[in-house]
Amino acid sequence: MTPGGNRGWLLRLVVAFGFAQAAVSMARPAVSYRALALGADERAVGVIAGVYALLPLFAAVPLGRRTDHGRCAPLLPTGVVLISAGCALSGVAGSLGAMALWSGVTGLGHLCFVIGAQSLVARRSAPHEQDRNFGHFTIGASLGQLAGPVAAGALIGADMARTSAVALLAAGAGGAVALTSLWRVEEAGAVKPRASRGDRVPVRGILRARGVPAGMLISVAVLSATDVLTAYLPVVGEHRGIDPAVVGLLLSLRAAATIACRLVLTPLLRLLGRRALLTVTCLLAALLCAAVALPLAVPALALVLAALGFCLGVGQPLSMTTVVQAAPPSARSTALALRLTGNRLGQVAAPATAGLIAGVAGVAAPFVMLGALLLASAGVAVRTPPGPAPDGQAAGTAPAGSPPEAPGKCTAPR
Repeated sequence: MTPGGNRGWLLRLVVAFGFAQAAVSMARPAVSYRALALGADERAVGVIAGVYALLPLFAAVPLGRRTDHGRCAPLLPTGVVLISAGCALSGVAGSLGAMALWSGVTGLGHLCFVIGAQSLVARRSAPHEQDRNFGHFTIGASLGQLAGPVAAGALIGADMARTSAVALLAAGAGGAVALTSLWRVEEAGAVKPRASRGDRVPVRGILRARGVPAGMLISVAVLSATDVLTAYLPVVGEHRGIDPAVVGLLLSLRAAATIACRLVLTPLLRLLGRRALLTVTCLLAALLCAAVALPLAVPALALVLAALGFCLGVGQPLSMTTVVQAAPPSARSTALALRLTGNRLGQVAAPATAGLIAGVAGVAAPFVMLGALLLASAGVAVRTPPGPAPDGQAAGTAPAGSPPEAPGKCTAPR
């Protein structure tokens, strides 16, 4: 099958991603509660959470290289098994060192799954379908991020040691359900002989491709805004006297707005085009992030967060397409892995920086910082390559008459 055509594989991939992401989103707060029950202080909890993001950094580029010259599908069940094992073993761990280890395993599993899945979407989508398909693919992540924390909150109670362990075991079992949806997501025979080292595009060459750095910055800015919002809105709520249950509803509203955005991404792209849509939504998100720092009433804050969630829903899928179409054809999985590496670094640096700023300038100050970061991403979005032409030819591809090459394709001719 050529890129395009039947999209049953994409639906199965979205379902699998939803279960895998829900397991991770459920496990991360449960790991913190479990660590506290084992006697961890705030610093130890931060270290355990950091291992989740830092350990997989060393594997990202090698996994991307492997996927560029092989199949994507094997990474998916591997990632699910690692996620489920990391969650379940965190639930039975009896020391903080073991908690950190299994947190890293969970992060590695998530990285494996995401690299394989994103590469698969790039490989099986025609150029004019990539924005839409990446948008639909990320709905799975949004659903998981919406369901996971709610499930963790429902299970974790006063007996923190026991209930957090139950939540982690449940997360492991729920993540394993993703295996049931991974059949026939990749075409049979989609394998190309591995390239020699001399044929590999160096990382520096990938990063110099026009559009790759911009796509990475936009992705980091959007992900940092989401992470810091999740971490610091409860703190803002505490200072303003907003009930924790209301804060939870506000965060769920933000996640639901992100899902809604991705459902209507295709008509938005037809109306504005990728470059304009990225620029406008990053600019609006910058203003809305800064607005969170204002002493708004709860109804007004709800409207701001709904609009912010909608704007933030654009950045991740379109930054994937930007990176895929800008990278050299033989290194697109590696480029996606570099994008994920930037995301993980942002997940470590953004909350730490936000904490320092909050300690000096108050709990609302991190949102001003995020506004500045998103404003910078809007500036680079203006200079990103345009989207594919209406006939499906990607910007920057060879003119008519040149031998065609499918985007991200690393398979032998069929």
